[in-house]
Amino acid sequence: MQAWQVHELGEPGEVMRLADVGRPAPGEGQVLLRVRAANINFPDALMCRGQYQVRPPLPFTPGVEICGETEDGRRVIANPALPYGGFAEYAVADAAALLPAPDALDDAEAAALHIGYQTAWFALHRRARLEAGETLLVHAAAGGVGSAAVQLGKAAGATVIGVAGGAGKAAVARDLGCDVVIDRREQDVVAAVKEATGGRGADVIFDPVGGEAYTQSARTVAFEGRIVIVGFASGTIPSPGLNHALIKNYAILGLHWGLYNTRNPKLVQHCHEQLTELAARGAIKPLVSERVPLAGAADAVQRVADGVTTGRVTVLPSLENGAAA
Repeated sequence: MQAWQVHELGEPGEVMRLADVGRPAPGEGQVLLRVRAANINFPDALMCRGQYQVRPPLPFTPGVEICGETEDGRRVIANPALPYGGFAEYAVADAAALLPAPDALDDAEAAALHIGYQTAWFALHRRARLEAGETLLVHAAAGGVGSAAVQLGKAAGATVIGVAGGAGKAAVARDLGCDVVIDRREQDVVAAVKEATGGRGADVIFDPVGGEAYTQSARTVAFEGRIVIVGFASGTIPSPGLNHALIKNYAILGLHWGLYNTRNPKLVQHCHEQLTELAARGAIKPLVSERVPLAGAADAVQRVADGVTTGRVTVLPSLENGAAA
């Protein structure tokens, strides 16, 4: 089979190499899956750079989120067991963690439903306890996890303010359903949020960016508001002033979704059931902006790392090779 492998750490476009390798052998409690679609996540790029909290041994195949097919023909969503990731024709995954792919979504959409939407759901509902009628501010609203937060916020009955960089991404955020869209390249984010909320600020802020975005969050969070820290796509980890949180009476919440897989996997299953129901009634639908063949995976991961994509970019091995061999 063909698989992308990383033999040395660095930028994805430089260190990912497509190779002919043997199919991975499932270990105890694992299953072999034919990869129908592999969604690209920012952690894939971080893993290539050696900057992610999970550091598989070299060489490894990136790709942490797939829609796959079991040997008995079931379509499932899975997180491949590294070092045998999803940017390949076959991957392995823990049998106990497989989730049924929703019938309402195609392979690429199903592959994109898992990590980003689970992250957004846990951030908004488990950590921030978002309520209908509240105002939700989403940074990087046109991105993979940001677009999920926008859709889930609207589904929950919130007023959603989306922050995006550039006219193109602002248009995507608007199409996703944001009630207010702020182009951070053309507008003063803090002033625009205060204007949109009558000076009150946002009740819940979803921040996968860090850096300057966090500074804006602290200045625009409402009384008893909640800032949920999801990631640091900007590359800058902020150092919040806790005296400021005390004075303004807001909460700073962390969300590491992966911990739920080991600490409380039943919640992951419950979340998937909620997401499946929302997808079935059309309340959410992953924005798959690009579907690329396996040969284009390294370039696509690099573009996601560079922040020039919108929504989700998904690798489809069958685009290039027909049925995976």
